[in-house]
Amino acid sequence: MTLPSPGPDHRPLLRSLFDAAIAAAQPALCLPAHLPPRPRGRTIVVGAGKASAAMARALEDHWDGPLEGLVVTRYGHAVPCSRIEIVEAAHPVPDAAGLRATQRIRALVQGLTADDLVIALISGGGSSLLVAPGEGLDLADKQAVNSALLASGASISEMNCVRRHLSAIKGGRLAAACHPARLHTLLISDVPGDAPLDIASGPTVADPTTCADALAIVARYRIALPPAVRALLESGQGESVKPGDPRLDGHTLATITTPQAALEAAATVARAAGYTPCILGDSLEGESRDVAKAMAGIARQVVLHGQPFQPPCVLLSGGETTVTLRGTDGRGGRNVEFLLALGVALDGLAGVHAIAGDTDGVDGAEEIAGALLAPDTLARAWAQGVNPRHSLDRNDGHGFFQELGDSVVTGPTLTNVNDFRAILIDRA
Repeated sequence: MTLPSPGPDHRPLLRSLFDAAIAAAQPALCLPAHLPPRPRGRTIVVGAGKASAAMARALEDHWDGPLEGLVVTRYGHAVPCSRIEIVEAAHPVPDAAGLRATQRIRALVQGLTADDLVIALISGGGSSLLVAPGEGLDLADKQAVNSALLASGASISEMNCVRRHLSAIKGGRLAAACHPARLHTLLISDVPGDAPLDIASGPTVADPTTCADALAIVARYRIALPPAVRALLESGQGESVKPGDPRLDGHTLATITTPQAALEAAATVARAAGYTPCILGDSLEGESRDVAKAMAGIARQVVLHGQPFQPPCVLLSGGETTVTLRGTDGRGGRNVEFLLALGVALDGLAGVHAIAGDTDGVDGAEEIAGALLAPDTLARAWAQGVNPRHSLDRNDGHGFFQELGDSVVTGPTLTNVNDFRAILIDRA
């Protein structure tokens, strides 16, 4: 079988766009400008997320006073700190290590005074790492609900609404526990719209949503709840801390980096390489394969008609798509699902190359950030006996791209500003 020519090798440029996005979101670069004044009393650092350990290290490097605390991050994402303890736990489904770390965090903020300062370091992934089951629930309940939510196709905002009402620490409860100490939250956004409430399910942010809202989401996606979980939501005992709660008075908050900042960094690299960058949005949502079909339509219009952009150009986007599981034996994540669906929709369209990856280095549950796509990707797959549509039907994006040697592996990036997608279109 003779394979079509893929054209120029754009993989190095695509990878450099991804690397630039990740570099722009490093805590060491973004955090120092947002530190609060030193307090008269103690400074306690707590936090959770895939970037929390790197945030703790940046804080230590730039704090000129006494410091103590604990943050919990994903396994493999720890960095050495001398004054702030780093604990690792599971993501995306919580485990006992996360439960123990959260119990210790809650204990650290007890008994503080108005002279004390709590600095909360919050980033994406904190929803599963910061785990404290609500009244009447246990870890198994939280694990079951988390797994069901991840497979349901619910948006990140919907998932976090449910999580907030099943927790003893999310939805502003950590902030309430710090009272009367002064609280300063530093956030790295990994959510569409950068809403603080949805970053790690808002442990230090007031929550206007209700148990009734959470039940409506459960019903919408037909999620089977453990009896204790349903009882907590139906009783209203899972209500979170609401806006106007006096325990949150004086809380200050800073979002230190965002998906938009990462896209702008990639745009600078594209421009320097002679490609016009076109940022389509930093908060695109929807089913991965549906977003891919829309993006393929835009790319085809560019190639065939020079609209709405003239090639050579790069279409950049971020956000967080979702995957509704259809297969039972596939290995994938939302980025490789997007890229495989994009490849199927483009069907080898000449001049179109792409990369999609999660900026934390983990797409789905595997240590694979994403993958690369070229015009000859589908032809190479068929030549190796791999059916692209069957792989997509099985949600087997990782299996598909690994077979071709096109996976992108970064290792832990120590940051997290959500998904990154770049579609590079050559001049005809």
